[in-house]
Amino acid sequence: MGQVVKSIKGVRDILPDNIHSWHFLEKNVRDVMHSYGYREMRTPILEKSELFHRSIGEVTDIVEKEMYSFEDRNGDHLSLRPENTASCVRAAIQHGLLSNNQVSRIWYLGPMFRRENPQRGRYRQFWQVGAEVYGLPGPYIESELILLGERLWRELGLSDHVSLQVNSLGTAEDRAAYRAVLIDYLSDHVDELDDEAKRRLHTNPLRVLDTKNPRMSNVVAQAPNMLDYLCDESKQHFEGLQACLTECGISFEINTRLVRGLDYYSHTVFEWVTGHLGSQGTVCAGGRYDGLTEQLGAKPTPGVGWALGMDRLVELAAEVNAERMVDEPDIYLVLADQQAIVSGLALAEQIRSVEPDWTVISNCSVSGMKSQFKKADRSNAKVALILAEAEIAAGTVGIKSLREKAEQQTVPRDKAIDVLRNLIG
Repeated sequence: MGQVVKSIKGVRDILPDNIHSWHFLEKNVRDVMHSYGYREMRTPILEKSELFHRSIGEVTDIVEKEMYSFEDRNGDHLSLRPENTASCVRAAIQHGLLSNNQVSRIWYLGPMFRRENPQRGRYRQFWQVGAEVYGLPGPYIESELILLGERLWRELGLSDHVSLQVNSLGTAEDRAAYRAVLIDYLSDHVDELDDEAKRRLHTNPLRVLDTKNPRMSNVVAQAPNMLDYLCDESKQHFEGLQACLTECGISFEINTRLVRGLDYYSHTVFEWVTGHLGSQGTVCAGGRYDGLTEQLGAKPTPGVGWALGMDRLVELAAEVNAERMVDEPDIYLVLADQQAIVSGLALAEQIRSVEPDWTVISNCSVSGMKSQFKKADRSNAKVALILAEAEIAAGTVGIKSLREKAEQQTVPRDKAIDVLRNLIG
């Protein structure tokens, strides 16, 4: 016998006992997106590497260290997508979704791939949900996206466990002025920077501000404030966002160290964070990226969006909202013999036809009734239906509640569903 083949490091199987948590989140995502008029887009997992080199940038950790890239048999350089914003913008350009100044609201759900060091809630294959809007400038569509996210937290029962942080990166000109001042400041404190910060000092200095190294906290805390370098237009944009969120009753904190290291980001950036998942507390992140379409060869088009990590969200929901994350069958059929199994399968089909939302499990092997009742209990089903020779001959079925203390009752088969509705609800 050969050696057992196992999954590779950093990827995982989502087993049947856990998949209901994912379905619960996905259903709420679909419902909320539908209520805001966002339509789903599905992009390929495999893209040309050039797409991410041009959008994310050559001097980012994602491109330099984390992408899964290879050359195929035709000599094309391909990559598994490390994120989906670039793919969505590529698809929007390719299929004319940005033409004639039309507004497109889209959302996506799917796996992404990065060769990171696996840790709690972070995997090399991970799942993201995202929402993107093309064609609308200004702070109000940014506010809508934030409101969409806040509604999702409410539907998931997580509102009290996440908090919103916002910041402004201003225009490209604002960032250029700030970048020069920041480089001068960090250069004066170069002895206090770690190796990663020194590497980023002249290539991506804004990313130094979001370091997780506690030894650099004083340097970062005393760094120049980005908001002091915003032009009047950028200040009005950011004030408009804050006014809209306040009017809609959304609590937020201004975090001047909240940045993006990519040049195509502008104006508003935002994140929802939690204290339940250790030091890596960001659950969802977003911002405006008006410069991305031009980097990918199209005319400049306003764009804004956010993405959340499903893996981390499942962990958070399971920790603070476990009672809503269970999957329990409604009915378990206890079947005495082969004849009862055949009759039970037919009965189960009748029940599913009338009540398609119920979960009905049939015991499809001949075994003792006591053993079957133990299986029914372990399944956490609400009700057991019992069929044996006597019930089949009389056209009846036995019904026993598995959650409440009550006597087993025997009812005509054509009355069984009415009785079950009272027991199941």
